Amino acid sequence: MNNHKIYLFAQFRLDTGKRLLFAGNELVSLRPKAFDTLLALVENRGSVMSKEDLMRLLWVDEFVEENNLAQHIHTIRKLLGARADGAKYIETIPKRGYRFVAEVTTLDHQSSAKGDDDQSVENQSRRNDAALGANGAVSSQITLKRFRSATFLDSRPLVSIKPQTQYAVSTGGVNIAYQVIGDGPIDLVFVMGWVSHLEYFWQEPSFARFLRRLASFSRLILFDKRGTGLSDQVAVDDLPTLEQRMADVQTVMNAVGSERAALLGISEGGPMCSLFAATYPERTTALIMIGTYAKRKRSEDYPWAPTDEECAQFLEEIKQNWGGPVGIEKRAPSVANDPQFRKWWAAYLRIGASPGAALALTRMNAEIDVRNVLPSIRVPTLVLHCREDALLPVDGGRYVASRIPGAKFVELESKDHLPFVGNQDQILDEIEEFLTGARPEREIYRVLTTLLYIFFDDASPDMRKSVLRHELALFKGKEIEMTESHLLATFDGPARAIRCAQAILKSTSRLGSRLSAGLHTGECDLSGETIGGVTVRIGEAVARCARPGEVLLSHTVKDLVAGSGIEFEPRGERRFESLPGELRLFSVAIQATQ
Repeated sequence: MNNHKIYLFAQFRLDTGKRLLFAGNELVSLRPKAFDTLLALVENRGSVMSKEDLMRLLWVDEFVEENNLAQHIHTIRKLLGARADGAKYIETIPKRGYRFVAEVTTLDHQSSAKGDDDQSVENQSRRNDAALGANGAVSSQITLKRFRSATFLDSRPLVSIKPQTQYAVSTGGVNIAYQVIGDGPIDLVFVMGWVSHLEYFWQEPSFARFLRRLASFSRLILFDKRGTGLSDQVAVDDLPTLEQRMADVQTVMNAVGSERAALLGISEGGPMCSLFAATYPERTTALIMIGTYAKRKRSEDYPWAPTDEECAQFLEEIKQNWGGPVGIEKRAPSVANDPQFRKWWAAYLRIGASPGAALALTRMNAEIDVRNVLPSIRVPTLVLHCREDALLPVDGGRYVASRIPGAKFVELESKDHLPFVGNQDQILDEIEEFLTGARPEREIYRVLTTLLYIFFDDASPDMRKSVLRHELALFKGKEIEMTESHLLATFDGPARAIRCAQAILKSTSRLGSRLSAGLHTGECDLSGETIGGVTVRIGEAVARCARPGEVLLSHTVKDLVAGSGIEFEPRGERRFESLPGELRLFSVAIQATQ
């Protein structure tokens, strides 16, 4: 007979005999060392375990970097998510270690070795359901499967990617398509501007990530306004007024059992949300607007809107080019030349509205003027606007906030009008803090990586981006940032980074581009999807020293690729202001690509 223990906490079951972790009836995948880490913390729950003690326990007679333990802690936190009170299961005690803080029930499990081996995972799971009680249930909206494809580095759970589309009947018998995702304590109604298509939101990774993040701290309610997307189509002369759109929002809120909700309006969605908050304060907990406006046609007392001529030009563009990526240059300049995003945006507009509906909506939106409504808003309000918004000037957003009593206005560093492209975390952090009172906690992890910096000239920018991304994929590099002036990418192998840099310079030279590249290997700080630390600054400094057509690297990189067959030429030593020490620099010989 074998005697092993089963530890129960929240919806989780940790089986020491089978070395398995379950959430309700679902098996959670854990690597052996991560399982051992969790088990050690659970068995010592309530007590602080130092990093040194954990490492001695987990890696007997082995020397490993402390980062290995940190990675296992991160993995466990991501899988477990947050407790019911929002706190983590594993606390970090500064300068001391880690502590498991959930309430744990221990079961002694008696079974024969042979009998256990004959049981399937499903039978093993069912055998202990009674002990789990009510905590054994897993929400149908949030499942453990989501963790396996999570992209955040914070520990909060992510929601499943594509929610079910449902319908509610609004005024005039019109069916309004809606989705609900997440199970946070705050109801949040998301109102997209211009046109929308619920199910095509999820086809663009950056948009899907934006919505998943919102749903990580709220119950997110999405809908297509009548005449667009999956909602009933209506005659182009019967498209919804702001009042009808408010009625549709109430219909969807009623359908999902939401008595009060925060409203999040994007661009043209802002005026409707403003009117809703002023008209129905009893149903509005908060108001958030991103890249919004009060008036859509320029006048002497509102100089931040398009002129009549500019409006006419855009209507003509819709007439001539609907079906293509209409308006992308002003709405998403940072990705306007990205072929994949252009393709998605064109399809999104095409299936979101017909050409006639797009024209009618644009004409209708041009008549919006909610300036006199804004002072009537009495709910907490946040207005976010990008400082260099290429579509709607930031002064228009500042005006909106100034007219709403007590409104908070935040300027963001970006040229993009669409909130889900570029650095979306700066927007999401502000929204989360505004609604919950706290910004997300992101742990910083230090990893060894090779950085590649490439600086561009102005030749063939569209084709150049395609070439860069093609070569990065071939050499398994990860794009961190690509702007009009440079590319930053990371590699887990310095030799591949060198060969990728050479391949990029060779390919782009055929386009008439003379790029320069710099590489450095060192420890970088990872937080969320950002990378930082002195290694990044050194990599950039090295790249700035490179001549056009040259791959320049630090002696650290050179030393790591000894025996690779790559040849180098010394370029002397350099000391960089604000960076420690001197660096010996080397230029890569051209034959390195062969």
